[in-house]
Amino acid sequence: MRFLHTSDWHLGCRFHGEDLIDHQRKVLDHICATARTQKVDALLIAGDIYDRAIPSLDAVRLFDRALHQLADLGIPTVMISGNHDSAHRLGTGSGLYAKSGVHLRTDPADAARPVLLDDEHGPVAVYGVPYLEPALVRTQLDAETASHQAVLTSALDRIRTDLATRPGARSVVLAHAFITGATTSKSERDISVGGVAHAGADLFDGIDYTALGHLHRPQSVNDRIHYSGSPLAYSFSEANHTKSITLADLPAAGAPTITRHNILADLHLPLARLTGRIEDLLTDPAHEALSEAWLQVTLTDTALPYEAMARLRQRFSKTLDMRHVPAGIPAQATDSPTYRERVRGRGDLDIAHDFITAVRGTPPTTAEAGLLQEAVDDMRVRAQEKETV
Repeated sequence: MRFLHTSDWHLGCRFHGEDLIDHQRKVLDHICATARTQKVDALLIAGDIYDRAIPSLDAVRLFDRALHQLADLGIPTVMISGNHDSAHRLGTGSGLYAKSGVHLRTDPADAARPVLLDDEHGPVAVYGVPYLEPALVRTQLDAETASHQAVLTSALDRIRTDLATRPGARSVVLAHAFITGATTSKSERDISVGGVAHAGADLFDGIDYTALGHLHRPQSVNDRIHYSGSPLAYSFSEANHTKSITLADLPAAGAPTITRHNILADLHLPLARLTGRIEDLLTDPAHEALSEAWLQVTLTDTALPYEAMARLRQRFSKTLDMRHVPAGIPAQATDSPTYRERVRGRGDLDIAHDFITAVRGTPPTTAEAGLLQEAVDDMRVRAQEKETV
């Protein structure tokens, strides 16, 4: 059985103020076209459909268009909610979608209710585990603790119980999580609980194929556990990623055969990074091809040049992010970084620790660090609770 595995569409996301809807529309068209040309038997979409819990109208319209495209393919689609999605909003209408072959799994209670498929080798049970916020689902899943490891363990235990009633069935699990051994990017939202964001790969032992979402770099945890990655880059840290969608061919027995189909070059965001002195960047003909690229520029001049951004944009009109890192000067001798530069890419807990250290002169004690962790966890849980109202 052949699956097309994709995730982390982040519909409605903006890139340093640039609207991505047109790019996302073309990528979704490409995904559906690939499903047709590669004659896949089912699509697996592993969460973060939207970029935010309350998506923009344009994002909702694009998702509605995608639902019609998926239904028109005439093959089953299994989709789960991710940590960026409002599970309740995304799941609205799921019963009706299922009648068109689009199966949304946004409720943890449905994780052990498979979508049943068949091929010449027999049945395949496809289970969708939506993103599980530990503090919110611990009781529902009877988990031992409010951790990612514990709630995923409970969900997989339920899946194995159901799978045991289906002798001979092969198994596929969709999940949205950070699994130990994978590599992160700067654009994924922090999901750490108690300082721990990940869970072990052994949770999925015995599952024939695990289709993961959350991390934006396509990668394999082992021969049966794979991240498809996001189809577009959502930070400059992903500028050198090879974006792809994953084809997984599930045999009668054994590990699936994985093929990464690269996203077409003309669909990529035109991202690039430049580093150097401003005069060199403005005059070097080698950079002419980047005149319309979306740029992150790091200036190495000893002093920050006057009106640097305006000057850069005269040649590179799409300079979206500029940094100043003087070459050859010790960090302590440079001008103090701005608040934005200090917090860029850092989690809430790290920022809170730095604030305490800056104000008081000493880092948080062990007890204080524990209280800060509880506060950060509670803040995220409250945000998730609001999404279900």
